[in-house]
Amino acid sequence: MEVNILFLVALFVVAFLYASVGHGGASGYLALMALFGVSTVYMRASALTLNLFVSAVSFYAFYRGGHFKLKILIPFVVGSVPMAFLGARMNIDPRLFKSILAVFLVVAIFRMVYVPKKGYKEVIPFNFLIAFFIGAFLGFFSGLIGIGGGIILSPLLLLLRWTNVKETAAISALFIFLNSASGILGLITSGIVISPNIIYWVVVAFAGGLLGAYTGSFRLSLIRLRYLLAFVLLLASVKLFFA
Repeated sequence: MEVNILFLVALFVVAFLYASVGHGGASGYLALMALFGVSTVYMRASALTLNLFVSAVSFYAFYRGGHFKLKILIPFVVGSVPMAFLGARMNIDPRLFKSILAVFLVVAIFRMVYVPKKGYKEVIPFNFLIAFFIGAFLGFFSGLIGIGGGIILSPLLLLLRWTNVKETAAISALFIFLNSASGILGLITSGIVISPNIIYWVVVAFAGGLLGAYTGSFRLSLIRLRYLLAFVLLLASVKLFFA
């Protein structure tokens, strides 16, 4: 069982950066797997597994900071959790999988380079029905390609002005955790395949997530490193489009 040290280093950095904004990092892990030639057979289940650990520690850090709003999360997860299970049970052609993932990586790039104004605090009441349908849409694609959906949910929350930056991170983290758990259950019922190196990946990603969550919830964000990650995601997206 060969372990790629460079992949582990990159995995640590990705987990760190995603956790710093309240994400599990699945889109980043999938991008790394694409760049390092990991088989698509392993990608969904492995990314969702890593998501569980990193999003959990990220949520805990932002929750301790007093930023979590359960009322806003509820309609999203009511729509997303069952759809994540359904999406994970579907078999998807590898080429279609790569194309859909490439599109989601482009969205992830936007999330990494989009930095809201620090002074932004004004929020408006959210719409339960709209939140439910957004959750259902994100949940389905979360299970289908192996992400948690937070990479799309968080910019939407900010653009709709339903939450501030810290609240967005806390809500997105738990949203990702629940969708990832639902997706894994869906994969278990339809046949799950996880990389034999998953233990190493989990340990490294958890360590990166732990440090990133602390940095994001209590310290300053690392903008330059996020731009570097956005570049990595772009490379992976281009590779997937032309694979």
